[in-house]
Amino acid sequence: MFSLGGFSRGGEYENKTWDVLIIGAGPAGFTAAIYAARYGLETLIISKDLGGNMALTDLIENYPGFPEGISGSELARRMYEQVKKLGVDVVFDEVERIEPAGCAYYEGPCKFTVKTKNGREYKGRTIIIAVGAAPRKLNVPGEEEFTGRGVSYCATCDGPLFKGKKVVVVGGGNTALQEALYLKSIGVDVTLIHRRDTFRADKVLQDRFKESGIPAIFNTVVTEIKGTSKVEAVKLKNLVTGEEWEMKVDGVFIFAGYEPKTDFVKHLGITDEYGYIPVDMHMRTKIPGIFAAGDITNVFKQIAVAIGQGAIAANSAKELLDEWNSKVAE
Repeated sequence: MFSLGGFSRGGEYENKTWDVLIIGAGPAGFTAAIYAARYGLETLIISKDLGGNMALTDLIENYPGFPEGISGSELARRMYEQVKKLGVDVVFDEVERIEPAGCAYYEGPCKFTVKTKNGREYKGRTIIIAVGAAPRKLNVPGEEEFTGRGVSYCATCDGPLFKGKKVVVVGGGNTALQEALYLKSIGVDVTLIHRRDTFRADKVLQDRFKESGIPAIFNTVVTEIKGTSKVEAVKLKNLVTGEEWEMKVDGVFIFAGYEPKTDFVKHLGITDEYGYIPVDMHMRTKIPGIFAAGDITNVFKQIAVAIGQGAIAANSAKELLDEWNSKVAE
């Protein structure tokens, strides 16, 4: 991760109504902010971190313009610097609730109040939700207990602590294979555990994984993480044969997909049964003035997709504001 220099705690921004309030500072949120600022809209980003899942990725190789790849933290830093250069204000906080005011459910100018965990309130004419999705947990005994003591969801963050030690990586998608390769490259003894019989990752990553010689155990799940003060072993079960056994390890890196971080908007009725936010082609939700972009909309989880949606969301917010302004002027 990079320095949070320039991040505000936000108290000085409460007595203002923003044209666009963006919740989340990943690729979708940053892009929405860039477009909104260039449209001349008063824009505020509220986020508890910078870069989202992008910032936790060791190497991004499929983002246009970087044929040799770029670290997620560096790409996030560049996006953040561009946002700040455009004069966008950024507040370090976590949103707890969005409250529509007045005509939020009807046509016409609306206002929203965003309440945060730091006890602050921010007002906006439109909202763009771009909080992304959090790593999905295995929900097995020992996982919560040993998080930070051998259980990790970020190889870039914690991998160097396991040089010369044995770990398992759980998952079979792009992130799992990519992070397993990264861990091996820094001297970690890696075994990959996957619940299916084939990987879901891109072919180029599958080929690279096979060439690496990292062992993989298929059709198998982790049923328990064991230890005393730290991780010492995992209990495994083969889903085909039913066989169970233990493997001694020093760490468990979990990359089993993602879950939307939408508890703070479920009272608005804009989420689906899985917690994601459905949107139309203009990134509009069920509530006029509230837009969503990025992984939170349950799309193909790629930076390029999130960026495109962020741009669309900002453009849609501008068009709606223009429409509301014209009605007020009539």
